[in-house]
Amino acid sequence: MEERDREELFSKRIRAGKRTYFFDVKSTKGSEYYLTITESKRRFNNDSGKFFFEKHKLFLYKEDFGKFTEGLTEAIDKIKALKL
Repeated sequence: MEERDREELFSKRIRAGKRTYFFDVKSTKGSEYYLTITESKRRFNNDSGKFFFEKHKLFLYKEDFGKFTEGLTEAIDKIKALKL
């Protein structure tokens, strides 16, 4: 799928310390919806002496939303339980 085939329907930016997260809902030409989650971190390149943004992207398709949400919720609940 080429970039021009994707239509962005929603975007949410979350700043969290040194990181920024982007949650973007997109649609294909065939009206299939998916979510991209991007983590962006500002880094410094010692060779060029300039800052750049390092990005990591996760594509989540609608058929996986339930399992992803279940796994994320379970992991967050476990972290909360361990902190008590």
